[in-house]
Amino acid sequence: MIVNAALIQKKIGDSPDENRKRLSEAIRSAARDKADLIVLSELHNTRYFCQSEDAACFDLAETVPGESTAFFGRLAQEQKVVLVISLFEKRAAGLYHNTAVVIEKDGNIAGKYRKMHIPDDPAFYEKFYFTPGDLGFEPIKTSVGKLGVLICWDQWYPEAARLMALKGADMLIYPTAIGWDPNDGEDEKKRQLQAWEIAQRAHAVSNALPVLSVNRVGFEEGGHGGIEFWGGSFIAGAQGEILAKADREEATVFAAIDTEKTEKLRRIWPFMRDRRIESYGDLTKRWGE
Repeated sequence: MIVNAALIQKKIGDSPDENRKRLSEAIRSAARDKADLIVLSELHNTRYFCQSEDAACFDLAETVPGESTAFFGRLAQEQKVVLVISLFEKRAAGLYHNTAVVIEKDGNIAGKYRKMHIPDDPAFYEKFYFTPGDLGFEPIKTSVGKLGVLICWDQWYPEAARLMALKGADMLIYPTAIGWDPNDGEDEKKRQLQAWEIAQRAHAVSNALPVLSVNRVGFEEGGHGGIEFWGGSFIAGAQGEILAKADREEATVFAAIDTEKTEKLRRIWPFMRDRRIESYGDLTKRWGE
């Protein structure tokens, strides 16, 4: 199957309504350019509020289904596209998740994924806001294939990518909000960006799966001097090759993905065959002792 994928890389403003409006315009534009799978960045409705710990920010959360799933569901149905959106989910009073929702072409929710790995670092205080996901690593079935949706900090963990692959994912998708501390030097910024891209391309290689990673751009004020989101959204093929990539400006990244390439690659690079699963028990330990 050939999937025409688009990643929407945007600056995010203060108004959720205005953000949704701008994203909807970009979605319609991508659909006109024949995209049938469109992915938005992490927590795209709001500025990245996790730069500080503020209980008032819980008011930004919404239910799933809810206002945003209805808004983007109508858009998916209108444009006949599969959408991957990213929301601050209110599950119950005092219980919140960082959640990606996949919406099918008919506007219905195909499935959701709750972020499993939750960071807690200066300017990324996500443990204050998000309960770790409890839905496991389950690909979401859609008309464009089984989507292995993960979220941002998940992208550093080969275990998450592998488990999605073992469950039959046709591609790995990472909605992301990542950037630099403005106080970092240019060499350090370069190292961080390269490490981020290399880690995800490695997931593509070791699992023979395409990888789609979409980030936001622009500077957002906050604790510790703010964050300069580095953009760099990209689509990599199943051998880790870059099919399309954005810079540090607003952009929509397009690429045609051949999901049948996985079968061909796994025949010549049979990583799945040669796994020594009987020897991997220590992976379930926190440390090797």
